[in-house]
Amino acid sequence: MNLAKNIRNTATRVLQNEANAILKLIDYLDGDFVACVEHVLNSKGRVVITGVGKSAIIAQKIVATLNSTGTPAIFMHAADAIHGDLGMIQEDDVVLCISKSGNTPEIKVLVPLLKNSGSLLVALVSNTDSYLAEHATYVLNATISEEACPHNLAPTTSTTAHLAIGDALAVCLLEARGFTSDDFAKYHPGGSLGKQLYLKVSDLLTKDQLPKVNEESGLAEVILEISGKRLGATSVIDGSGDLVGIITDGDLRRMLQKSLDIQKLKAKDIMTAKPKTISKDEFAIRALNQMKKYNITQLVAMDGNKIAGFVHIHDLMKEGIV
Repeated sequence: MNLAKNIRNTATRVLQNEANAILKLIDYLDGDFVACVEHVLNSKGRVVITGVGKSAIIAQKIVATLNSTGTPAIFMHAADAIHGDLGMIQEDDVVLCISKSGNTPEIKVLVPLLKNSGSLLVALVSNTDSYLAEHATYVLNATISEEACPHNLAPTTSTTAHLAIGDALAVCLLEARGFTSDDFAKYHPGGSLGKQLYLKVSDLLTKDQLPKVNEESGLAEVILEISGKRLGATSVIDGSGDLVGIITDGDLRRMLQKSLDIQKLKAKDIMTAKPKTISKDEFAIRALNQMKKYNITQLVAMDGNKIAGFVHIHDLMKEGIV
């Protein structure tokens, strides 16, 4: 068989296996899942997530997702727990233990210690008849029929299923808490994602650079204004100071290609009337969406009825939003 075809077939089989397993999890969303969410919501403590091997890696990702969506969580490696890390667990914490089999030696040592601590124990397992499931207060069922590994050995589908249950848990808690985009921005101040949620158009405007000419201004004045302010465009205002148009570098180039008496040209002859605008108080991401919608590279930012400046797609690119 052709190698490329074989690779695609294998990848398809793996993705189909894991997709089917995740869809099957819907049937396992029972009263224990609901009760677990409700308990975490009402708890004064944190969610402590533990596991070994691949389960420990999944645990760390779920911890990160919970923390970023408003549910305090910490990771505790199951092997380290029995060597001192149990001390991090507080009385009101909920302990979520992840294990495919639920019968590993580390789990069998850890479970009695967790129960003695007085914390609520939740099991996220793919074997509901396991030691861990038997001793947990709530069982989150992530049973799978087989791993995507052709030998049914390497944790593949099982870890994907555990991760999906963790995401479902986090989003249920997020919605139940009424976690908003403003809250999300508070927890994600860095990176493009955070900036989409808090960066305003006004944050991008260059101070003291507000290119503008009167609609009766001549071509020379227009060129000097665009060159002097170095924003690649200038606004055009009427006698009352109201915005009536915009002239860009592109407008100038297109004008020069025409057979016109440039000595007699005025700003009103070159400008694009009724330009697209945006309030300086709008989020920068909305400026980007408007540029994409109209296939343009800049907008005139407005402060009420007054021109506040220009926001260019390059400004958005510098901030990593594009």
